[in-house]
Amino acid sequence: MPEAASDTRAAIGDSEFDRDTAVTRRAPGVYDIDLSAGWTIISAVNGGYLLAVLGRALADTLPHPDPFTISAHYLTASQPGPAVIRTDVVRTGRTLSTGQASLFQYDEQGAQVERIRVLASYGDLDTLPDDVRTTAKPPAFPPMDQCFGPEDGPAPVEGSSAITDRLMLKLDPSTLGWALGAPSGKGEMRAWFGLADGRDADPLSLLLAVDALPPTAFEIGLSGWVPTVELTVHVRCRPAPGPLRVSLTTRNLAGGFLEEDAEVWDSADRLVAQSRQLARVRLG
Repeated sequence: MPEAASDTRAAIGDSEFDRDTAVTRRAPGVYDIDLSAGWTIISAVNGGYLLAVLGRALADTLPHPDPFTISAHYLTASQPGPAVIRTDVVRTGRTLSTGQASLFQYDEQGAQVERIRVLASYGDLDTLPDDVRTTAKPPAFPPMDQCFGPEDGPAPVEGSSAITDRLMLKLDPSTLGWALGAPSGKGEMRAWFGLADGRDADPLSLLLAVDALPPTAFEIGLSGWVPTVELTVHVRCRPAPGPLRVSLTTRNLAGGFLEEDAEVWDSADRLVAQSRQLARVRLG
């Protein structure tokens, strides 16, 4: 299995992703963070990065360490800079605990604006049984050295694309027609995924992985920002070391909205995360 290209690999807990998602507890259930501009695309903070930020706050609030399911509604576009997270414990049990969290920023008039609200259930992935019965199969696409990243393209996506500098993305050539001006018309996107500093994946970084690829709308023939309205992620097991494979599909675009389903597979050919999101697209 190919490894992410990195001379020195950052460790989990000591990487750019960890530093930029770190929250500071001000009081019980209240956290401060400075949202990094390094995780923006077209000047907006990436939704997967935001989900990881709130996921980290909930991990500190709840008695269980790992997100099993987390659902987010994106209410207004987040901007780089200071933000406040407020968490609440909804229920605690022996194997699962449930909490909710909201992230707030201040507008130009000084009014507090809620950016994102999540509801999540946490458990301990290390306690799950090994029994797996599935019909799911890992996505089939070329080895990493036969795929292409942002550095291989003629130009970055219009606007800010700072997030691409922090990711190791190698896209399946069969889903790159949009970059050549010839989209396939299929709602598909597939890529090898990792963090640029070589940090291995963990449950929190899986929340980023499901929302880090170019949107499937590009291969449908659309361009521009595709903002997430709602995103639900299921984390199925702790990923093995090594790069991930991410597969995105869209089957239905209607009324200016599309769904996007993601599967994330690890280097041991295990399905480690799944997600579905509803996103708005710009037509015409």
